[in-house]
Amino acid sequence: MARGQGPGVRDQGRSRLWPLSGPSPTARPARLVFLLQDLKFGGTQRQTLELARRLDPGRFQVEVWVMTAGDDLAPLAREWGIPVVRLARQAAVGPLALINLWRRLHRQPPDLLMLLTVVPNIWGRILGRLARAPVIVGNCRGGGAPWRQHERLLWPLMNHLLCNTAALKAELTQRYGIPPARITVILNGVDTEFYGPGPAGQRPNPQVILSVARLVPDKDHDTLIAAFSQVSAAFPQAELWLVGDGPRRQAIQEQVRRSLAPDRVRFWPGQPDIRPLLHQACLLVLSSRYEALPNVVLEAMAAGLPVAATRVGGLPELVVPGRTGWLVPPGDAPALAAAMSQALGDAGAREALGRAGREIAVANFSLEAMTRRYETVLSSLLKDRRAPKCPDRV
Repeated sequence: MARGQGPGVRDQGRSRLWPLSGPSPTARPARLVFLLQDLKFGGTQRQTLELARRLDPGRFQVEVWVMTAGDDLAPLAREWGIPVVRLARQAAVGPLALINLWRRLHRQPPDLLMLLTVVPNIWGRILGRLARAPVIVGNCRGGGAPWRQHERLLWPLMNHLLCNTAALKAELTQRYGIPPARITVILNGVDTEFYGPGPAGQRPNPQVILSVARLVPDKDHDTLIAAFSQVSAAFPQAELWLVGDGPRRQAIQEQVRRSLAPDRVRFWPGQPDIRPLLHQACLLVLSSRYEALPNVVLEAMAAGLPVAATRVGGLPELVVPGRTGWLVPPGDAPALAAAMSQALGDAGAREALGRAGREIAVANFSLEAMTRRYETVLSSLLKDRRAPKCPDRV
C-alpha cells in the first residue's frame, strides 16, 4: 500500500545518506540491479527505492529494472536520482518483458541481481541463471510468497534468499526445504524522522480507524468491515477509512452499502504520503490473512499510532499486545471488534500504546540500520560467489 513522501517533500540528495566507510579508492562499485514487477504504490516498491538511495555509491552502482507498467513511484525515483529501466509497458508480465530481461542479462549480467515481488523472483532466477549472472539474490516478503514464487522448485537457482521475518524463515526451511544457511533475515526499516507524530492535540473528532492496504483478498477487508459494523452503534462518531487500490474495490464498496450507513466508511486512493491520514487517525487496523512484516505498521508505530492487527506472519514481531496494540486471530470479526472497541473507548491507553510503539520503531527499525544489514550481506555474497557464507540474521 502506498507509503512515503512524494516528490518534492524533502530536498535531500543521495550523497548525504550513505555511510562514511567504504572500499578502497581503486575498487570498482559492484553493479547491483533491483528487479521489480512495477513501481505502483506498495511497501516493497517503496522500500526498494529507499534502499537504493541509501546504499553506499562507492560500493554499489544501483539500477532498478521494472517489468510492467505502473509508475506511481517513478517521480520519486527520478527525484532521488535512481536509474530506472523499463523492460515493457504492458499491464502484466508478458513475452516482451521477458525478452528484454533476457537480452539485458545476457549482454551484460550485473554483479548482483536482486529479485523483489513474486514474478521477478520466478523469471529473474530462471533467466538470470541461464545468463550466468554471478550472484542472484531472491527475496521472500509476503505471507503467501513462498508458494507463489514456487520456492520448493526454484530456490536452487539463487545464491541466497532474503526475508524480513523470523517466522518466514522458519516456514521456508521447514516446509520448503531451503537450507538455513541460504537464508538471511533482514527486518524492514522506516524513516522514523519523516514518520513522526503529528502536532499534539490534533487527533480529530470523529474518531478515525485507518486501514492502509491494497484491496485484494489477502487483506481480508470483509472481516474488517464486519468488525466495524459490530462497534459502529456503540461509537456513533467513529469512521473507518480504507486507503488503497485494487481489484476488490467494487465488492468491498457493495459490502459497506449493505451493512453500514454511507457516511461511516470513506475510501481513499493510494497515497504517496500517508502522514496526514496517520495524524488524523486514532488507530491503525490490519485484518490480513497473510503478511510478512508490513511497512505500514512500522510507519504507524513511528507516527505514534497504536495498531490492531491479525496474528499472522511477522506481525507478532512488531505488535506487542498490551504494549503497542492488539493482536487477534485472522478472520475473527468479533475479536477484531473487541480490539477496536477498547481502542475507541480509552484515549489514555491509545496514547500510551502509541508512545511505546514509536520508541520501538526508533530503537529497532531505522532505515539506516536496515541499509547497513543489506550492505553486509551483499558484500559477503560478492566475496564468495560460489559458496556464499552469510550471517543467519543481521
